[in-house]
Amino acid sequence: MAFRIGSFAIPAALALLAIPANATAAPIYDPAALQADLRFALDTIEHQHPELGHSVTTAKLEQEGERVRRQLNHPMDQAEAWATLAQLNPVLADGHLFIGLPDWRGQGAEAVRQGAGFFPFEVRLDDKGYPVIAAALGGAVTPLAGRRILRIDGRDARAVARSLLARTHGDRPAFRNALLAQRWWLFFSKLYGTPATYDLVLSGLGKQHHVAAGHALPKILQRDTDFDRLFVCRVDADRTARLTVASFVWEDKGRYLRFSHDCFARMKTAATDRLVIDVSANGGGDDDMWKDGILRYIATRPYKQGSTYLKREQTGAVTAGTIEKPTQPVSDEPLHFAGKVTVLIGPLTYSSAVLFSNVVRDYGFGTLAGTGDAARTRQSGGVQSVRLPNTGLVLSYPRFVLDPPLGARNPTYLQPGTRTW
Repeated sequence: MAFRIGSFAIPAALALLAIPANATAAPIYDPAALQADLRFALDTIEHQHPELGHSVTTAKLEQEGERVRRQLNHPMDQAEAWATLAQLNPVLADGHLFIGLPDWRGQGAEAVRQGAGFFPFEVRLDDKGYPVIAAALGGAVTPLAGRRILRIDGRDARAVARSLLARTHGDRPAFRNALLAQRWWLFFSKLYGTPATYDLVLSGLGKQHHVAAGHALPKILQRDTDFDRLFVCRVDADRTARLTVASFVWEDKGRYLRFSHDCFARMKTAATDRLVIDVSANGGGDDDMWKDGILRYIATRPYKQGSTYLKREQTGAVTAGTIEKPTQPVSDEPLHFAGKVTVLIGPLTYSSAVLFSNVVRDYGFGTLAGTGDAARTRQSGGVQSVRLPNTGLVLSYPRFVLDPPLGARNPTYLQPGTRTW
């Protein structure tokens, strides 16, 4: 699903409520400004979402909004405002509906260029709720990989993880855990700051470790700007192939289409009969990327990316409709792949990658494997974004909700397995 930027008129009176502490310090916002941003966010969600009940009831949203409002009782900078307002994110329970940080990728990269340090490790969360060291920040190998982090600067590490998850957006806990792992360095810095040294207690080592802040570019920021990290084609001598597509976003679409064409050409030459398409870390993007870059080579019948939908029009009205026109297979494609196709999904498979997976499953173009129960098969989309008037935090919300091609909402969440006509 393509990402779109929306715009709202911001009342001048609200903007005046932001009061800089001094000429060089970060702006500080008083309680009236903070509460106005909260009300603006709630009203926008309730009036602009095409079907709020897709993920949360209005009553629940207002109840949680009141809980957050009571915390907006003292001046805050943008980081503290986010840490407070973002407590709505798990309640909203949709990866397209959240209060986020503005240009966090660009600001994170700039902070590294300016010499700022972040949490020194890339992590994952285990089934006990502990952060576990996966690599040094940026992805370099560390002998500490695999160690549970038990305490961070005197805090219980599971409590830290729970605090960060309480601000993380996404459909399901599995999605939020995986998303937090990618952005641990970012969310930790907003709640706990960026000390020069971190005091860590690690499993199996029995003593406190003093670890300097990491100054490498975080792994997710490296990946998202590197074509060769996002898109990988491996064709093996045993007639198997693996096509990794970690995003359906790339500015130069022609380069991506040349890459996919070359991959299927290599598969043809090698007489490949088994293909794994890895979208386990694909957060979505443009439907044309998978229609033209993948289904062109594996589709065997006309298909639709969805069925019935609800859409919020520019007029404010909500319309119900059905996708009527199917996409036709390319019947004369010389690189058509007729072997076994498996699509590998994971907790970060989202948005357009879910639509792609739905199509593969519903039309029998392949089977789904991997890890599910993280994202709804019925996806929201057409994302709009607006800045909150005072703090400059970003509210993202969807413009439509789309049912899978076969129309059925069972399973509710994307799962490994098959479903055919």
